[in-house]
Amino acid sequence: MYGKLRRDIGAILRKLCDMKDVETIEAHAMPDHIHMLVKIPPKMSVSYFMGYLKGKSSLMIHDRHANLKYNHGNRTFWTKGYYVSTVGLNEKTIAKYIREQEAEDRLRDNMSKREYVDSFKDK
Repeated sequence: MYGKLRRDIGAILRKLCDMKDVETIEAHAMPDHIHMLVKIPPKMSVSYFMGYLKGKSSLMIHDRHANLKYNHGNRTFWTKGYYVSTVGLNEKTIAKYIREQEAEDRLRDNMSKREYVDSFKDK
């Protein structure tokens, strides 16, 4: 997710969170997924919120970016699953992880792209 699509997805997710009184503490879009640290009201189930967020945002994304329908073949945008964990006392640590994850991934990718020379091969 890059450029205008990335900005639009961020705006859509923030709007949908605001509509359900869900506080977005930290969020960051990676090239192929999104990290979000949110505070969901106690009476709202996580599965309900994720279904709402992924379902509504998928429709809104396809309305704004109709060309994606041709890339994906239908109006689905997100994968079926998601990962959820409670935060507790680690909120600051998780927020920092979300903020810095893209830079760490890029650094790790650059390290793994290094070409190795076979020292046993004749020149």
